[in-house]
Amino acid sequence: MRIDYPPAIQRLIAQLKSLPGLGPRSAERLMIWLLQMRDERITSLSNSLNEAKDRIVPCPDCGFFIESDGACLLCRDPRRQQRLLCVVEQAADVLRLERSGAFQGLYHVLGGRLSPLDNVTPEDLRMESLVHRVRDLHTEEVIIALGSDVEGEATASYIADLLRPAGISITRLAQGMPAGGNLDHVDELTLYQALHGRRNMS
Repeated sequence: MRIDYPPAIQRLIAQLKSLPGLGPRSAERLMIWLLQMRDERITSLSNSLNEAKDRIVPCPDCGFFIESDGACLLCRDPRRQQRLLCVVEQAADVLRLERSGAFQGLYHVLGGRLSPLDNVTPEDLRMESLVHRVRDLHTEEVIIALGSDVEGEATASYIADLLRPAGISITRLAQGMPAGGNLDHVDELTLYQALHGRRNMS
């Protein structure tokens, strides 16, 4: 007879496995860790999750996370370049760019990317609000900061076509060699992009 976890634990593992980045073994390890936590830590974790679910909403302008009774610090910061707009896929991408310190404009979170296989269409993303913001902010440049996979490229092309009538500058993040990398660790596509995106040093 095959022994398995009780049904309640199996349901917990199934829920954990559905989280991004967690496979069966990771979900099982996390389940064991959770079950061995003291009751007050479980309660604290549960309360924090519920509080975040209740209080955190997307900013109606840029789409980054804000508290429901608060203002967006990014959109309301007068020091930011108001006519420079960076389009990203998810709210977490905003923090990645912010931590680099390289961008001082505004952001627009799409909430995903085009994916016909997953039935994600332009209507499922924040495309219409992007067009309105470009117009209302008198945007001079839109930087498309999406991945270079098939879905990312398709989404970038769609945005470029959508915004082209506005007559503004539409740019794409440079792609190529990683910092500190050398040629023997670089795949052919990255090398191709690095060659075509090379810059003048003179």
